[in-house]
Amino acid sequence: MEDTTYGINFLVAIEFLALLPMMAIASDADPEQDFCVADPNNPTIVNGLVCKNPALVKASDFIFHGLATPGNTNDPLGSSVTPAAAAQFPGINTLGISMARLDFAKGGLVPPHTHPRATEIIFVVEGSLFVGFVSTNGTLFATTLQKGDVFVFPRGLLHFELNVCDGTATAIAALNSQNPGTQIQAVALFNSGISEVVLEKAFGLGEKAVQKIEYAVEAANKKP
Repeated sequence: MEDTTYGINFLVAIEFLALLPMMAIASDADPEQDFCVADPNNPTIVNGLVCKNPALVKASDFIFHGLATPGNTNDPLGSSVTPAAAAQFPGINTLGISMARLDFAKGGLVPPHTHPRATEIIFVVEGSLFVGFVSTNGTLFATTLQKGDVFVFPRGLLHFELNVCDGTATAIAALNSQNPGTQIQAVALFNSGISEVVLEKAFGLGEKAVQKIEYAVEAANKKP
């Protein structure tokens, strides 16, 4: 009975989590029709994704099964993010919402990153996560989340998630954009081709120190 109750509560929580961004002010443009299922085969470039012919839309366009399977955490960071944005889930195109599944090995980390187009809210399904974000005045807001807890990362602010339990951890995220965008700060700074002179001056480091960080960042974010 207890397992059944937990299963029901879990489903209700996920449904609520998915609806939250729709109750907020959307960061994406408001839709002008009931739906606009994305057509990934259309080469036309627009601000978003081109709509599929409504006459060809089916119920299956509004279903996404990708979050049911745990992601591969066999990498240096010990984490995996499985997105359900418009590119993966055509049915949410123009609806101003997306989701993601976060899987963590023991000690796994989703490194400091930003979503320039979305606020993110996460629900801890299993395990314990140490999470936090940094405001524009440099204040850190961090705490440890337990199973069943919910936490929000304001739009565009630097944030992270670290597994601090003895086993694996899982979380579900909802974001109020069909294409939130993700910029990992270490990669953007030290693995994007920015001049080493710029990095040396910005961080007060010598040439060798910058190069060492560049190699370390590349190795840490290299997928198997």
